[in-house]
Amino acid sequence: MNPAPRHWERFVAIGDSFTEGMVDPSPTRTDEYVGWADRLAACLADRNASAGKDFGYANLAIRGKLLADVTGRQLQGALELQPDLISIVAGGNDCLRPKADLDALADELEGAVATARATGADVLLCSSFDPSAAPLVRKARPRAAIHSANVWAIGQRHGAYVVDLWTLRSLRDPRMWGIDRLHLSTQGHQRVAAQAAWTLGLREGDRDWAVPLPPAPPLGRLEAARGHATWAREYLAPWLQRRLQGRSSGDGRSAKRPQLQPFSPEEAVHD
Repeated sequence: MNPAPRHWERFVAIGDSFTEGMVDPSPTRTDEYVGWADRLAACLADRNASAGKDFGYANLAIRGKLLADVTGRQLQGALELQPDLISIVAGGNDCLRPKADLDALADELEGAVATARATGADVLLCSSFDPSAAPLVRKARPRAAIHSANVWAIGQRHGAYVVDLWTLRSLRDPRMWGIDRLHLSTQGHQRVAAQAAWTLGLREGDRDWAVPLPPAPPLGRLEAARGHATWAREYLAPWLQRRLQGRSSGDGRSAKRPQLQPFSPEEAVHD
């Protein structure tokens, strides 16, 4: 029997748009997102409240960031907050680049994990999604698979928790993804948060969040074509333009939750 998980009291999340929470809208704050990390924080906060323990949460993730951004400035800022649990999830944006040096990325991530673990903090990592069903990024599947294998190996060597997203097949349903087809919907973030809580030993029993949704009614050809055209115009074209211009969606943005603060589960609850 596995020992009961510790009561983490200082959780800091770092990463890119996935950890920032795009595109899971906040129920209380305009132009802000919730996401899996906030939802996991809500679970941790509720658990600690039941045990009479304090809980603080910070989220330093910023959309569009590459691994070097996350393991550099973000990690430094996170460690200054003295977390006892830190999630480090990055590399997805790097894997979208055909010339990404995957060995160098693995070394960079491993250095960050080793640094965090040396402070006594527990570390939570995530494997990549399987992008085989994603129209925009499916060509990156081989690189994403290698990155996932490296994440698992790093986790094993340093005693880190690894959230297995690659085999969470329920996420391959288009309804788990937002209108931009690049970021998770609210349902998708809910399922990742549940998988993360299970990984930390906070959930037991059947993994109901891994069960696929019932089949969706098929779209007509005209409706599907209109949807593809709208997506290409409103999301694909701007994304390609930023890539060509060397810009990032996170340019000029700051972290949504830069300081360790109490976190209420109600901040992450909405349908």
